[in-house]
Amino acid sequence: MLGGRDVTTLSENERAEARNTDIGFVFQAFHLLPRLNLLENVEVPLTYAGIPAAERRERALDVLRRVGLEDKARNLPSQISGGQKQRVAVARALAGNPRLLLADEPTGNLDTRTGEEVMALFGELHAEGTTVVLVTHEPDIGAYAGRIIRVRDGVVESDTRQTPRRASP
Repeated sequence: MLGGRDVTTLSENERAEARNTDIGFVFQAFHLLPRLNLLENVEVPLTYAGIPAAERRERALDVLRRVGLEDKARNLPSQISGGQKQRVAVARALAGNPRLLLADEPTGNLDTRTGEEVMALFGELHAEGTTVVLVTHEPDIGAYAGRIIRVRDGVVESDTRQTPRRASP
């Protein structure tokens, strides 16, 4: 179920649309397009979603502002740090206002301070109602979660709830 909808009954095209509109993806490797500036990189999924150009630009600027990179909107990915690239990747995932955010090792390439900033942002998103699923091998990052599901060799080893550590923005 995703947003009250049984996704197993959807056609291939409907599933692709759900992935584009209901799920945001944050990858460890960023996957930014090198020839596009940061604003254009954030706009890419909105283009595929058929969002009109003016609204795309507004939404992309809004999420870049939220991750503290509005002033770098015209920069190319090669002109920013690794931590900034990860924040652009987060902005791109958030641009479509997803119900579900899937983040694969989103702090793996970041220094401690920037990792905490990303985790603070994820905490804000969760508080606003976005479901955040985070994959990490780092126990200190896992401490930010309210629920930890440990998987070993494809089998759920444990499923525990905890009081999440709060990140300072």
